[in-house]
Amino acid sequence: MNKTSSDRLALYPGSFDPFTYGHLDVVERASKLFDSVEVSVASNTSNEPLLGVEERCSLIQECTSHLPNVSVSTFRGLLVEYAGRRGAVALVRGLRSVSDFDFEFRMAFANRRLSPEMETVFLMTSEAHSLISASIVREIHSWKGDISSFVPDPVRRALDERQA
Repeated sequence: MNKTSSDRLALYPGSFDPFTYGHLDVVERASKLFDSVEVSVASNTSNEPLLGVEERCSLIQECTSHLPNVSVSTFRGLLVEYAGRRGAVALVRGLRSVSDFDFEFRMAFANRRLSPEMETVFLMTSEAHSLISASIVREIHSWKGDISSFVPDPVRRALDERQA
């Protein structure tokens, strides 16, 4: 998609380690609300990642290839500074539960203090995906459990290859 000055770009930031059906649900819904959505993969996470940043980006691109207005990138540093450099008008955050809201609410206020013009848009995940989290997927995967109902096929295949 060609970006024009009137395009409303939203960033959907996270570690996406791994990218789940819940993440995909939020991206699909955000893509209907904004002209462009960039899935912004954080490369400065403090946790030891299951998948490298480049592999996560590649898998997310494959999983979102049906969405012409979605792109994938990486960022390092403060999210609101990166969002400002990208010209984003909003940050998209997915909510699964009240506990997610508590954390995200505080983060949205911190981001607003750092960048008053940046809006945060909360999208509740679909009920079917409300119990999925990347940490649960990592735990199930570590015990060689079936993760096929939690992650798209490209992600499942990549994780299965790691176990082989």
